[in-house]
Amino acid sequence: MIWITPWCCGNDPRRHGVPSGMATLTLTTENHDKTVEDGIVLIDFWAGWCVPCQRFAPIFEESSETHEDVTFAKVDTEDQQELAMRYGVTSIPTLVAYREGIPVFSQAGALPQSALEDLIGQVKNLDMDEVRKAYAEAQEKQD
Repeated sequence: MIWITPWCCGNDPRRHGVPSGMATLTLTTENHDKTVEDGIVLIDFWAGWCVPCQRFAPIFEESSETHEDVTFAKVDTEDQQELAMRYGVTSIPTLVAYREGIPVFSQAGALPQSALEDLIGQVKNLDMDEVRKAYAEAQEKQD
């Protein structure tokens, strides 16, 4: 098996193993923490019976093939109920974005291609010093 190795960009096979020819990763409770700790990660919570999820899937997949510097992960909410509960997912599809281990976006509902591309651009352009500071302050308030 050949591995995609733009290691600087979130697809390091030592972290979570993304086989070549596979633009998205199946996210589980076992590989979740390691997957979201580095780079930009987009997570699509879905289910096979969900018609909006089926409509969003090719949009998500197309973006995953375009943005090799972003890790695209999918969570089957039927198979990974514990993970879906951990995120408080009550509607699907739900899209969550991480950057450098910090959740920076979460929204239920299928996005059109243009909105997904805009979101990816916004996540890439975040001032991470500001994000880290705001995240640390929010964590302190919760503790």
